[in-house]
Amino acid sequence: MKSFDYTITDEAGIHARPAGLLVKEAKKYQSKIVVKMGSKAAEATKLMAIMGMGVKKGDTVTVEAEGGDEDVAVNGMKAFFENNF
Repeated sequence: MKSFDYTITDEAGIHARPAGLLVKEAKKYQSKIVVKMGSKAAEATKLMAIMGMGVKKGDTVTVEAEGGDEDVAVNGMKAFFENNF
């Protein structure tokens, strides 16, 4: 399993439009990708679960990838977070 931490800088946090893009990005990989914040966790391919976490600006999330392409997945997801959140 590979992971990284990311602090959200977008004023609106993880809201509907970027959450949809996040799901689309996560579906590109074979690995299971999970977003965690505190005691909350959601699979990155589940839009309502991601939005239900209520991630706001300044919150730090941990993104984990586990599977056959976890190295590629974690690098791709990190770049996605840096460009969108």
